[in-house]
Amino acid sequence: MQYSPFRHALSVFRKRNPVQLTFFVTARCNAACPFCFYLSDKNPPAERRPELSLDEIRRISPSAGRLLWLAFSGGEIFLREDIAEIAEVFYKNNRPSIILFPTNGLMTGVITEKTEDILKRCRKSTVAVKLSVEGPEDVHDSIRGRGSFRRTMETCAALRGLLDAYPNFELGINTVFCSANQDSMDEVIELVKGLDGVRTHTVSLIRGEIADAGLKEVDIEKYRRTADKLAAGLKKGTSAVYRFRGARIKAAQDILQRRLIYETALRNSQMIPCYAGRLNVVLTESGDVYPCESFSMRLGNVRDGGYDIGAVLKSRKARDRIRSIRDNGCFCTHECYFMTNILFNPRVYPKLLKEYLQLRGRYDD
Repeated sequence: MQYSPFRHALSVFRKRNPVQLTFFVTARCNAACPFCFYLSDKNPPAERRPELSLDEIRRISPSAGRLLWLAFSGGEIFLREDIAEIAEVFYKNNRPSIILFPTNGLMTGVITEKTEDILKRCRKSTVAVKLSVEGPEDVHDSIRGRGSFRRTMETCAALRGLLDAYPNFELGINTVFCSANQDSMDEVIELVKGLDGVRTHTVSLIRGEIADAGLKEVDIEKYRRTADKLAAGLKKGTSAVYRFRGARIKAAQDILQRRLIYETALRNSQMIPCYAGRLNVVLTESGDVYPCESFSMRLGNVRDGGYDIGAVLKSRKARDRIRSIRDNGCFCTHECYFMTNILFNPRVYPKLLKEYLQLRGRYDD
């Protein structure tokens, strides 16, 4: 039986321990995408960011507690030869309901082999691999490099072969919405719909400190139209959906989330409270702990805190910074954080219920 996401229901009322961990396992990458955080002038090169070893990760993991959502990030996460072992460490110690593996999809053989290894090691967790597709081939290659679209499609086809053998496997696509592809979103949405075996398509609004600031000059109304089209696809049954328990709630949350992201970007203000540092925490490849991916509020380093995330979060510095997020109305458009901010906020449940009921009949749960 799969680990149930409903085990964390009490955190709706007691927001004391993180239920979501984002772990940047490496800064290394085999691509140079212009919207990558690591290419910003503010970040040192990968070779100057010493990665946590597997032994160090074994020491850190128990301090993270039971998790709803474990998201690996980078860099290209499959460049870590021990990514399957890392996943198993968290699986055994933290029992995450969902484990997310985003990838550029350029290393077909490695990604397919490692994904199957992870699926064998983590059978009670939903394992979601998200391939990056930024548009039709010409648009995608103009952003991610010549030939990258073809290689990502080869990886998609290879991963598709794992779906029947592993019911805990979810194959999806993520697209970064930016100025370079905002006029191609209808095409990429239709492209993804035609990919056999792909269950979900997420569209992430570009954010953060990036190398090419011009990519952030988006037309927010074009994002809204994209969000509306994705929502219509879910409600009409023309878009695929997750297979895991609670998938209908997740689909309703996705719809509400994109609407709130649009309103946040339009009004440039907080729309709902943020639980960064309370329900969400970020761990970098070098051991730094942050409440979120803005990377502006470093809370400490696990190497200095006995490899204990909880100890870092309980420091005076961390408590003051986490309190400032709550008191100062901090906001951003980070999709992963909106997920938690919606699912654990009873005040938005009426809106969530409305979307949920419109999806009735399309799910088993």
